[in-house]
Amino acid sequence: MATIVEIDDPADPRLADYRDLRDVELRKHLEADHGLFLAEGEKVVRRAVAAGFRPRSFLMAPRWLDGLATELSASDAPCFVLSEALIEQVTGFHVHRGALASLERLPLPSVESVVEGARSVLVLEDLVDHTNVGAVFRSGAAMGFDAVLLAPRCADPLYRRSIKVGMGAVFTMPWTRLPSWPDALTSLADLGFTTVALTLAPDAVPIEDAVAGLDRVALVLGSEGHGLSARWESTAARRAIIPMAAGIDSLNVAAASAVACYVTARR
Repeated sequence: MATIVEIDDPADPRLADYRDLRDVELRKHLEADHGLFLAEGEKVVRRAVAAGFRPRSFLMAPRWLDGLATELSASDAPCFVLSEALIEQVTGFHVHRGALASLERLPLPSVESVVEGARSVLVLEDLVDHTNVGAVFRSGAAMGFDAVLLAPRCADPLYRRSIKVGMGAVFTMPWTRLPSWPDALTSLADLGFTTVALTLAPDAVPIEDAVAGLDRVALVLGSEGHGLSARWESTAARRAIIPMAAGIDSLNVAAASAVACYVTARR
């Protein structure tokens, strides 16, 4: 069972995993160096533990102890208990869901193992906004997609904000990073997928037409700014658009993913 440790000093060194959560660059380096990530909120912490991630520690206000009693009883990690005011001092913001956990990352699986048996996968190229990455995971999970593949420079789906926006979808949706960006779409074609890129290319067709009748589909989404790279756009087997009203040519990538996943799932 977790050891309950009451702390009244926000500078306590045992709280290092939870410090300065608003500093994205600092957190990226700290979490990568120590092989950890943070889960925020009772539901998300519960889903992370249920998915097999081992807690390093918990941090919560007293009122959340009962809500996570099952997870605490099954862990030997310390549970640091602080007032909500002190938690805010440590983290740098008001943790309105009251509970945090620091968990150990698992090794990333191979692309082949992630897509084995999959019919619908999402492929993300260089999405840099953690919120968008979390939202895409949530859309894919909601629409029954089987996996997510990320280009090397994509934002971290295990970053706290990504996990929170995705409501823990990253814990249930198989995912990994693509080891080779230039040849990624060709490799997916070799694995039996038809790659369909969302793009405004001149030869793009409506998404309904692009995915109609396909067995295994890899839906390819580009970055928030310039969209897909020229290499990925030209390498994709098909190019697709979401038809829109006059005067509007595109959606935010998170919104576009929801629409495209819905259509693709019903092909």
